[in-house]
Amino acid sequence: MSTSSAILQVRPLGFPWETADPFLFCAYHDDAYPKGNADMGPAASLAGRSMGQDFSRKDGFSMYHGETVPGFPAHPHRGFETVTLVRKGLIDHSDSLGATARFGGGDVQWVTAGKGIVHAEMFPLLRQDEANPLELFQIWLNLPARSKMAEPHFTMFWSQDIPRVVTQDAAGRPTEVAIVAGRYAPAGGAAVQPLAPPPDSWAAQADADVAIWTVRMAPGAQWTLPAAAGGGTRRTLYFFKGSQAIVDGQRVQAPVAIALQAGMDVALEAGDTVSEFLLLQGKPIGEPVAQYGPFVMNTQAEIMQAMQDYRRTQFGGWPFADSAPVHGRESKRFARHPGGRLEEPAA
Repeated sequence: MSTSSAILQVRPLGFPWETADPFLFCAYHDDAYPKGNADMGPAASLAGRSMGQDFSRKDGFSMYHGETVPGFPAHPHRGFETVTLVRKGLIDHSDSLGATARFGGGDVQWVTAGKGIVHAEMFPLLRQDEANPLELFQIWLNLPARSKMAEPHFTMFWSQDIPRVVTQDAAGRPTEVAIVAGRYAPAGGAAVQPLAPPPDSWAAQADADVAIWTVRMAPGAQWTLPAAAGGGTRRTLYFFKGSQAIVDGQRVQAPVAIALQAGMDVALEAGDTVSEFLLLQGKPIGEPVAQYGPFVMNTQAEIMQAMQDYRRTQFGGWPFADSAPVHGRESKRFARHPGGRLEEPAA
């Protein structure tokens, strides 16, 4: 690849998606769940699945670690953050802080695990008369050493509060950018500020240049991805939905991850179908990463300490009767924070 190209590398997408520091990985779930049953699970046979560890995508969906309702029952985290963008369907969240939430349809949940949290993420299938598709990204964002033992923090970004910018090309074809994190500053246009990330997040550092955007381009639309602000920023564009697109003059076929020169504007042109992208960028933390499952620290000794702490304290314990709680049949979205404060999206 010539140095004049904005493209550094193009690679196919697996599961989970590979990411660059400061990110750890991105899991993309796109499940065609059928009608729900009385227990909010699939109204379909689950025969032939390895229940409790089902990533099979049999019949277009997986149960993951769920036995009745698909999802991820109670499990611990330490040393990083989860940023969960739900595009379709609902997630029922519960955690060891006592927080609960139901969110979806464009909402984002941002959890700083810090020194330790246990949470469950279940996917209730509320509709019994029609299918229950689910589509989401869960992004793991690392924490620097100074913040790995920060107090856990739970934040909701409701869909209607997330900045979205719609532009049109010369032919009137639209591109929509949803800005979860990172200032959006197009050439010749007004800058758009995101919602504030959690206080201990790497994204809260003024020079970290973290951005998490989704981009949806109409067929044939043309749009320019503006250059990142910071020197040393690493940038990856995930082309996850559509057929083909032209990126900096190069034709690419979905699904692929495209590593980009962060300091360059990048011209994008959608193919003959809607093209969708996820942008992840940030200045690298640049510290050693020691990971064992749900624990991400800097040394193996810290991993051992995390395991010992979890065995001893359960990171505060689990305040629910069930390891896989769901929040009833009503489809209302809400977040109940530690201490009981109720938060609901504006009508």
